[in-house]
Amino acid sequence: MTDETRQKYALLQENLKNLGSVAVAFSGGVDSTFLLKAAHDALGDRAAAITAAASAFPKRESGEARSFCEKEGIRQIQYDFDVMSVEGFAQNPPDRCYRCKKALFENIQRLAAQNHLAYVAEGSNMDDNQDYRPGHRAIAELGIRSPLRDAGLTKAEIRELSREMGLPTWDKPSYACLASRFVYGEIITPEKLSMVEQAEQFLMEQGFRQMRVRVHGNLARIEVPSGEIPRFAEPSFRQTITARFQDLGFSYVTLDLLGFRSGSMNETLKTS
Repeated sequence: MTDETRQKYALLQENLKNLGSVAVAFSGGVDSTFLLKAAHDALGDRAAAITAAASAFPKRESGEARSFCEKEGIRQIQYDFDVMSVEGFAQNPPDRCYRCKKALFENIQRLAAQNHLAYVAEGSNMDDNQDYRPGHRAIAELGIRSPLRDAGLTKAEIRELSREMGLPTWDKPSYACLASRFVYGEIITPEKLSMVEQAEQFLMEQGFRQMRVRVHGNLARIEVPSGEIPRFAEPSFRQTITARFQDLGFSYVTLDLLGFRSGSMNETLKTS
């Protein structure tokens, strides 16, 4: 580990201690797990996790988040977030993430205040500045803290530090909100979210760790790392995938030849 990375972690710890108390928006992903652990190390019981359960978040993530807090002895506040009640969410406009994040963090701020936690923090890092992320506007408007970005930490550094700290998420793939799987303008329903969650869970059971199932109407577009695309050349494997996806409700199943890439639904925004 470089001295620069260690200095960034020291700055993160100092900044967290200066907050006095903090509620970490905790999803169980790489960044929020690292942030929560750092906050608990810095502040002890004055740091807590707040985790939302919603149809747009995979159930396995909520379970992993709960298990981590239990293992680490970190107080966790859990609540049900009715994402379908957020105005405009179902219509899936390009600013869907902004609308959802604002409602989500307003609820987290309310719960933090009820539990006498002075600040709310979330896990954005320096790499998140490179993509179209309207949710950042909501975070800025509400005054949510982003300690990892403030310390200048990149995703690679967070993984490196997580590994040194023995966190189980150090090599965990990134999984965005399930709503990010839908082409903008595609109506989102709880049933469609469940289809995506089950389709991606099935791919995980087939051994894929980093993947996405993108939805274009009744068509599923599978993204896997380019090195794993050759697996789909095997006829029986393709038949297994297609049969399961059709059972879930997809009429057509396709493979994206460009392979997995985060935020691919935003590519049309960049070229329009």
